[in-house]
Amino acid sequence: QLFGYVGIEAVLDQMKIKTMKTGFEFNIMVVGQSGLGKSTMVNTLFKSKVSRKASQPNQEERVPKTVQLQSITHVIEEKGVKMKLTVTDTPGFGDQINNENCWDPIIKYINEQYERYLREEILITRKRKIPDTRVHGCVYFVPPTGHWLRPLDLEFMRRLSKIVNVVPVIAKADTLTLEERAEFKQRIQEDLKTHAISVYPQEDFDQDPDDRALNDRIREKIPYAVVGADQEHQVNGKRVLGRKTKWGIIEVENPAHCEFPLLRDLLIRSHLQDLKDITHNVHYESYRVRRLNESNRP
Repeated sequence: QLFGYVGIEAVLDQMKIKTMKTGFEFNIMVVGQSGLGKSTMVNTLFKSKVSRKASQPNQEERVPKTVQLQSITHVIEEKGVKMKLTVTDTPGFGDQINNENCWDPIIKYINEQYERYLREEILITRKRKIPDTRVHGCVYFVPPTGHWLRPLDLEFMRRLSKIVNVVPVIAKADTLTLEERAEFKQRIQEDLKTHAISVYPQEDFDQDPDDRALNDRIREKIPYAVVGADQEHQVNGKRVLGRKTKWGIIEVENPAHCEFPLLRDLLIRSHLQDLKDITHNVHYESYRVRRLNESNRP
């Protein structure tokens, strides 16, 4: 509209229109033992069959000998906004008797994506938009043991939190009572503090007091106790996502039943752009500096 009101907020409209035209990318990795509901959780998160479907092949294929990473890319469109979503699954992580160095393939994959981006960035003639395959968030599924974190969990998060945003969650939280869940959460938080493991959202990267206040509330509740489900059930005349048991239906989107809505808010509604910014400005930047220093050494 010509000769209409002109204000600085018009810049926001321009940015919105441009983003809607170009779309954006979001890459998420899910890590945990087999049977903790990683694929179901991702499908619940985006309300689509975006993760690999559970197959029932022979025993050798079902439990791979090594951690073979599988990436699946989808383009999700909602209200005219396109999102290129890449889900990386890690079947076989922590399933072996000897889990020594089972995180190496995951670290290698994450660094390969940084390397791919770096190679595109240092070209003389660069693309206008460099394809972004870097992992923006890693959701780590902790088994619902109700005890302490296992040495495997601690070692994984200690190594991975230095190169990617790690969001720990308690998988299949409906197997714990409310008291067990609260105690398990407290123990996990103590473990992370004792071993100086900085999971997302990291305190060091809070920009202003408002961010710090919001992130402090999130940090109090992490790890989220989540339940995933990709089947709908009838509850009080409404169709809800949930798990049907003998004694009732666990509604995954009901905060009184589990903390899945809090995880979805963190990953999509409030912190999706922040996950991407920290990946670019902190994790990728430290990788870039290290690689350029290596190449400059005589």
